[in-house]
Amino acid sequence: MNFSNLATDYDGTLAEDGGVAQPTIRALESLRRSRRSMILVTGRELAQLIEVFDRIDLFDWIVAENGALLYHPATRTKRLLTEPVPLHFVDELQRRGVSPISTGDAIVATWRRHEDTVRAVIRDLGLECQITLNKGAVMVLPIGVDKASGMEAALDEMNLSWADVAGIGDAENDLAFLRKCRCSAAVSNALDSVKAEVDFTTHAPRGKGVVELIDEILNDDLQSRCHTQHERTTAVLTNART
Repeated sequence: MNFSNLATDYDGTLAEDGGVAQPTIRALESLRRSRRSMILVTGRELAQLIEVFDRIDLFDWIVAENGALLYHPATRTKRLLTEPVPLHFVDELQRRGVSPISTGDAIVATWRRHEDTVRAVIRDLGLECQITLNKGAVMVLPIGVDKASGMEAALDEMNLSWADVAGIGDAENDLAFLRKCRCSAAVSNALDSVKAEVDFTTHAPRGKGVVELIDEILNDDLQSRCHTQHERTTAVLTNART
């Protein structure tokens, strides 16, 4: 088995308007029956995700809050992978008129129109925080926390490496983990900046695009599709030695 794991973003990739279509669910079930594992990698807070998606049981691990939180659906246990953003940061955002503000165990999020204010508050308070953009959203987390760092924790739990993973996403914050996957894909509705960095783009958008990727994994384990990152790296090293 060339690719034993699928890592997928949620909103705009697996889901449309917060929900996952039944054909997409059936494709995920087929992938599970092939004895492959799956990781859901989302910017959503865990409670939000559970509220809108009732099939988290299909996934071995969930990386939530853009890499800050790791959740194991089988045991319903969660682990915070970083320190939370300080509460006085949220208080100062509110004082400066930022609204709405969403807070999870570690993440603080608002909309893109408040980006300049968020950056100013981080600077003025001297916080070691970073901003990650996700289309219209602005997400704030401690420096070094992103979807790739969260995926690292999940892969460690599963005794897997990036070489085992095919990944798919649609937005800026997905690039952190897509760049590390052995094979990466973007759904057709993805941002152009994402399409430019992945191995291929699906013909269909959102969940239908994920179904395309799953079909290709089941058909030939992506042998005919990806000039994989692993193979490219091997070729570079081989050329360097000769």
